[in-house]
Amino acid sequence: MMKKTLLTALIALGLGLGGTAANAAGGEQHVEDFAFSFEGPFGKYDQNQLQRGLKVYTEVCAACHGLRHVAFRTLGDEGGPQFPADQVKAYASGFEVYDAELDDTRAAKPSDKFPGSALETAPDLSLMAKARAGFHGPYGLGINQMIKGMGGAEYIASILIGYTGEEKEQAGTTFYENTAFPGGWISMPPPMEDEQVEFDDGHKNDLHHMSADVSAFLMWTAEPKMMARKHLGLLAVLFLSLFTVLLYLTNKKLWAPIKRKDA
Repeated sequence: MMKKTLLTALIALGLGLGGTAANAAGGEQHVEDFAFSFEGPFGKYDQNQLQRGLKVYTEVCAACHGLRHVAFRTLGDEGGPQFPADQVKAYASGFEVYDAELDDTRAAKPSDKFPGSALETAPDLSLMAKARAGFHGPYGLGINQMIKGMGGAEYIASILIGYTGEEKEQAGTTFYENTAFPGGWISMPPPMEDEQVEFDDGHKNDLHHMSADVSAFLMWTAEPKMMARKHLGLLAVLFLSLFTVLLYLTNKKLWAPIKRKDA
């Protein structure tokens, strides 16, 4: 029974399988609006925050949840955690991956990807920040999403800090009240607590800050090229703006002689 309960809890990372693990009679969903550095057209990832988020993932989440779409080498890419090559190699070697040629496991290399979820029922977190939307409406119009963004990172962080401490048992499974999970009750027990992870840079390690850090890291795993997209988008807007001005001036010059004759 304990094993079954644990598996059910891992399925429910609220990162949600919608309301499958929630009690429909629960309370209203509340997603906190975090002030992430990567928000907005000019926002960018905070390298230190991504490094802290990786540490939280490694020490708390990696035991059950994988990042099978993320290669270790990307931890050294510009715009990401940007670790030196030797640190990326050392970090990768702490994981084991299956090698088909050896028909056995071996220490991971930077070219390998993170292992998948340790349990088949535990969701992979590679794209979770894009798969979940924290902000909706009103009336399905997506206006909040236009103003605040999709809110996937906010949704993850809100799940992590949303436990109220209330519990109940239903059909042999323990549910935990969570203000961010749809329906209000989730079968995953609180995964983190204050000061559970110590950061090398001395940053605050209370639950709220750790949740924000790991959520920012999961946003990066889902959108590793976000900064490049924003840069390209800005250049495109500037080019189109200049092109519009040139077209206007050209049109004005071409029609000027004809308009003078009409006058």
